[in-house]
Amino acid sequence: MKQNAKGVGLAIIGGGRVGLFRGEVAARHPAVEWIGLAEKNPNRAGEVAPKISADFVTQSHVELINRPETTAVIIATDEHLHVAPIMAAIERGLPMLIEKPLATNLAESAKVLKLIQDAKIDAVVGYTQRFRRRWLAAKEKCRTGALGDVTLVTSRAFMNRLVAIDNYKRTDDPSTISPMVISGTHALDICMWCLEGKTPVEVYARSIDKVMGPLYQGIDATAGMITFDDGTIYHLSMSWAMPVTWPAAVYSLEVGISGTTGVLTIDDTHRDIVLAVSKAQSEGYNPDQTRLVDFMGSYPPGDMAMGELRGPMADETVSWLDRVAMGLPTVAATVEEAHRNLMLTKAMDLSAKRKAPVKLPLSPEDFAAVA
Repeated sequence: MKQNAKGVGLAIIGGGRVGLFRGEVAARHPAVEWIGLAEKNPNRAGEVAPKISADFVTQSHVELINRPETTAVIIATDEHLHVAPIMAAIERGLPMLIEKPLATNLAESAKVLKLIQDAKIDAVVGYTQRFRRRWLAAKEKCRTGALGDVTLVTSRAFMNRLVAIDNYKRTDDPSTISPMVISGTHALDICMWCLEGKTPVEVYARSIDKVMGPLYQGIDATAGMITFDDGTIYHLSMSWAMPVTWPAAVYSLEVGISGTTGVLTIDDTHRDIVLAVSKAQSEGYNPDQTRLVDFMGSYPPGDMAMGELRGPMADETVSWLDRVAMGLPTVAATVEEAHRNLMLTKAMDLSAKRKAPVKLPLSPEDFAAVA
């Protein structure tokens, strides 16, 4: 550990896949001196704790966050359970890495954002795809003006329906869950990152619910357009109702960025490496026993190789720990960007529901309607 680095006492709230992945990375980081795990399911806690070298295990996030050893917090609970541990960490003024979104409710997200800002807490949000080389390169070309003034962006994301089914099964309120809010937000974040400095002023969208509607009162897909104050257009579509046999483990994405002096196209569909096997695969590629063909690399956190997770989630976790320990910069999403992303995806869902454009920023009436 560098001489000027601070030792980190890390609290991990939630022992699901993401908590496990980030915990394993943290256990290898030279600045991490202590790890605590809060996980409500004792059987799951028993599985995860030894893998992340946990020094302390509890079912209570409050108990863990208030431990004297805790100096930083990773919040990796289910999406609709982020607010309570965030509030507990704010009480102690601890730096946080929060899985997206800040909240599934827009009003709660706004409240959390203000509290973090008022307390001047160093918090970032887990938009893992920012740490992949292709998106870093795209951001750099936009940032340095290689494309001139960006005037048009398009994105199209496909996912098989297993992620949608999992999300709808885990929520008590299907109205807070949609393909845009939970998954489309990743493509939106990348594109808004490349459009940094431009202000969205209107959204228009339509949705389809022929698969998830009858089963879960849910949404299959949403497509729409965001317009900006300078006339720039961002056209986006997101479907998470592809058949179970669709080979992308999670995300299959195409993006086009057009400017006044250049254009950039990014094929992130992962069709360049195709795996076909006779039995279900390991973590990330085995949500259903019938899926025996996969686009390798389509699991957003990365891939297990040589006994450890390698890819963007590992890089993001290390970058955040470096920030906590040594004050180094990170490209991780800010809480302001995360709240904006939630607002835009909620506005798209509202527009689709009304079948009419929605002006931005949201009016008090619209804000209440999407909250």
